[in-house]
Amino acid sequence: MKIYNHIDEFKQIHNAVVTIGTFDGVHIGHQKIISRLQEVANKSGGETVILTFFPHPRMILHPDDLNIKLISTMDEKAEKLSALGIDHLIITPFTRDFSNLSPQEYIKEILVEKIGTRHIIIGYDHRFGKDRKGGLKELQSFASDFGFDVEEIPEQDINDVAVSSTKIRNAILSGDAKTASEFLGYAFQLNGKVIKGDQLGRVLGFPTANLFIEENYKLIPSDGIYAVSIEFNSEETNPKTAMGMAYIGHRPTINGMSRNIEVNIFDFDEDIYGRTIRVNFLDYLRGDEKFNSLEDLRKQLTKDEKAARKILLRPK
Repeated sequence: MKIYNHIDEFKQIHNAVVTIGTFDGVHIGHQKIISRLQEVANKSGGETVILTFFPHPRMILHPDDLNIKLISTMDEKAEKLSALGIDHLIITPFTRDFSNLSPQEYIKEILVEKIGTRHIIIGYDHRFGKDRKGGLKELQSFASDFGFDVEEIPEQDINDVAVSSTKIRNAILSGDAKTASEFLGYAFQLNGKVIKGDQLGRVLGFPTANLFIEENYKLIPSDGIYAVSIEFNSEETNPKTAMGMAYIGHRPTINGMSRNIEVNIFDFDEDIYGRTIRVNFLDYLRGDEKFNSLEDLRKQLTKDEKAARKILLRPK
């Protein structure tokens, strides 16, 4: 997949089969649109093009809303789209000027002149242009003038998968890792750099990798303990996957102040400080708790490990 970090980097192609959207999470509803995109491209001998935006439009249009969190970072989104076999991914900066394009300007300047769209596929609720006034009707009205076909994925087809990015965000924020995975079509993940902590986990007999998430807009699951799998490039094997349990919370037993993301990797003793790992959230074990002593906490962590191993080792 070729990636363009601005639409001006993209050179118009002969037969572009296009869809547009933020595609946060690249969930199973998005995958349905992408599947149809590829089907049309294969039949017409075209190339698939996804036009997406960064920052997310809501970040620009509502800059004071600090609660905007996204399921996937731009890198995570690109990785998923590449795995699905998309030919071209255009990541164009979403700006106030861009948001003020009229529907006609958007169609003519972006879809036709910049991309060379010959077929466009949109979801039933897709809106574009200034004040989101553009939609299927506007695309159809200009289709013959500009020489492209329009196809809308019907509401019924999208709703058949009963999923939306909002539902997934709510599942993640409530700790429902299993539902999030079902809707995404893969386990929700955090990608971050391993940084040094205060070594309390090592004292308890449960050493942890403390995770730093660079992107402050990345959605973080609710506080608690999770059964997880971990992916990283190991010095011994490339790549390597391990099992473990993750903790998210403020460590109330020691009156912690900051919110931590810590991962206890089972049967693992490599030095991975400074390396980036991926944590896949598979199931929720329990909420965060304050214990009377570190010994009580250690006993509970022993139970948590046993529960996590049972989940991780059960047949798929």
